[in-house]
This record gives sequence, C-alpha cells and structure tokens, in this order.
Amino acid sequence: MTMHTSTHAMRRARVAIGCAASALVALALAIAHATAAAQGGPAATAASSSQDLSARQRAIVPIAAHAAGGDIAKLGGALNDGLDAGLTVSDAREVLVQLYAYAGFPRSLNALNELMQVLEARQQRGIQDAPGRAPSRRIAYGDALLAAGAANQTRLVGAPVRGPVFDFAPAIDEYLKVHLFGAIFERDNLDWQSRELATVGMLSALPGAEAQLLSHMRVSLNVGLSAKQMQQVVQELGDRVGAEHAQRARDALARALTGDPPR
Repeated sequence: MTMHTSTHAMRRARVAIGCAASALVALALAIAHATAAAQGGPAATAASSSQDLSARQRAIVPIAAHAAGGDIAKLGGALNDGLDAGLTVSDAREVLVQLYAYAGFPRSLNALNELMQVLEARQQRGIQDAPGRAPSRRIAYGDALLAAGAANQTRLVGAPVRGPVFDFAPAIDEYLKVHLFGAIFERDNLDWQSRELATVGMLSALPGAEAQLLSHMRVSLNVGLSAKQMQQVVQELGDRVGAEHAQRARDALARALTGDPPR
C-alpha cells in the first residue's frame, strides 16, 4: 500500500468514526429528552419547544382562568372543550385541585363540583372520557416532603428561592415548599409544563398578582415551553377568556423575555 493510499484510508476511517460518534451523541440526547419528558421534569419536551401548543395544552388555559376567576358558567364550556380536545378526567381534576394553591379552596371546590356535573352530563350523552392515571409514586410527608418541595422549587425557578418576605414569615416559605412545590408538584400524573400552563392561566385571572404571573412566565420558559408557545397562551386567553387576562399575560411575557425584574 502506498503512502498516498494509506493517508486516504486513514481519513476515511476518521470520518466514519466521527459519524458514529455524532450518531451516539444524538441517540444520547434523544434518550435524555425522553427520560425528562416521562418524569415531567423541567427538560420535558425541550427538543420540541419551538412547536405549537397541542390542542390539549391550549385547553388547559381557559379552564384554569375561568376556574380562578370563579366564572362557573364559562368553566363548564371550557371543561367540555378540554375533554373533547384530549384532556383526561385526571388531567382536568389535577388542574382544579392545583387551583387551591392560587385562588383558594372555595374556588377549587366549586370548580371540582362543576367538573363532576360536566362528566355526569357527558356520560348521559354516551361520552366515555379517558380516566387518565394516578400518580406513579407515593407522595412523601414531613421533612421528606419539605425537602422534595424545596428541590422542585429550585429546579422550576432555576435557583434557590430566597427573599425578605420568607425571612419575615417563614411559615409561608414552608407552606409553599410543602403544599405547592411538594404535595402538588410531586404528583406526576400531570407534567410540569401542563401545571405551568394552568398556573399562568390562573394568575392571569387575578388582578394584583402580576409579580407572580411574571415569575411563572419565567418558570414556563424554564420547563421547556418556548416564547412562541407562551404567545399562543396569550392568544388563547384573548380568544377564549378576556382581553384583560390576555393583557396581563402579554405584559408578563414581554418582561420575562427582556429580563425585566419584578416590580
């Protein structure tokens, strides 16, 4: 074999090795994204973050907003639309259970009662909605739940959450970690992206909660939802809920994308 032929052979070998390495990297990334999506963690659907919201994801937004606003008449229609769009019974129920952390137990209970009535009416019309699933793991309690909630909060926000209000009222810091980021976000029968879409919908219905809405716009981006998808949330609020809701969300998204700090 000549020196010229040997050099070409070595180059071909290096190209082949490089292609194989690239394929392995791509496979590893695909596995990582699939694992994150299955766990409902912050990297869920990161590979597809530039795509449009699904019909199921869009349906969460008006359900959450009407429930938080206490508009039961419109909530019934939104629940019907959401179930038709592919939400399971478990999906809808989880959104309305989560509502208590943002709008209180009264509105959560009223919304859950409306869901029960909607499901009964659909059954009478012969509609069999998919039940969905329960959480795949037992939820911790006590100190273990506090630790899990603190870890979830840090992953969602991107850094440990501290501030003067938590020093002034340590109880509210503990309740946030134990109840919201612990007991609720540990329930993996609703993924974190869906929970954040619900949260943005809820907060858009609450005048005076602009700082929290901004925070959850940022969390939505942290869990893999794209700017385009959050613009679609704003559109959904405008089309299905109300102009004021959409404007609050639009302002929060603009500030989140420009890095404007909370006021």
